[in-house]
Amino acid sequence: MATGTDGDAYAPPDAAAASRVSEFASSVTRSGDAEGRAFGVIDKQAATLWLFDKQGHAVAHTPVLVGQATGDVAPADIGQRPLSRVKLHEKITSAGRYVTEPGKNHKGEDIVWLDYENALSMHRVRNVPNEFRTKRLLTPTVADNRISFGCVNVPANFYDRYVDLMFSRSAGVVYVLPETKPIASVFPFADGTAPARVAQHRAD
Repeated sequence: MATGTDGDAYAPPDAAAASRVSEFASSVTRSGDAEGRAFGVIDKQAATLWLFDKQGHAVAHTPVLVGQATGDVAPADIGQRPLSRVKLHEKITSAGRYVTEPGKNHKGEDIVWLDYENALSMHRVRNVPNEFRTKRLLTPTVADNRISFGCVNVPANFYDRYVDLMFSRSAGVVYVLPETKPIASVFPFADGTAPARVAQHRAD
C-alpha cells in the first residue's frame, strides 16, 4: 500500500496500467499534443489519475472515483438533464481530450471543468449518503471505484495539493483513456503517426 498526501494508505496502481499510462504520456509529450501545458491522464480501468508537468515528467498519482457505467460516450443531452433522470447505463465518464477550466458547481464549490456543456468535471470526493465514497478510494479493488454519475472524484488532500495548483490557476489538458476501444482510435497521436502540435506562448 502507498501512503497518500492525506496520510491514508492507497493501493498502488496496477503495473500494466502504470505502463500503459507511461507510454501514453510519452506520446503526449512526443507529439506536443498538450501544447506546453501540464496534463493529467485518467485510466478508468485502473480508476487512477496520473499528473504530469509541462515537460511531461510524472508528478503524482492517486486513485479516483469515476462513472458507474462502462463506456466511453455519454448521451449527448447528459448535461441538460437532472441527475434523477440519468439512467444507470448512462453514468459514463466520457473518453477524450479536455482543456480544463476552473469553475464552481451549483453549491459554489471550486471544481475543474473538463466539459462544461456535458457537466463533466473533476472535484474533491463527495460524501454521498450510503455510498461510502472516501472508503472506496482506500480499497485495493477497482470495481467499487465505479460509483459517480460521470464526474471524477479526487481525494480532497490530493486535489488541494496537486489538482488545484496545476489546473485551477491556468488551463491544462486532461486525457480520459477509453475502455471499450483502442487508445489510438480516440487519440491518433498515440500510434506515433499523427503530426505534432506546435506549442504556442500563452498567458495562462
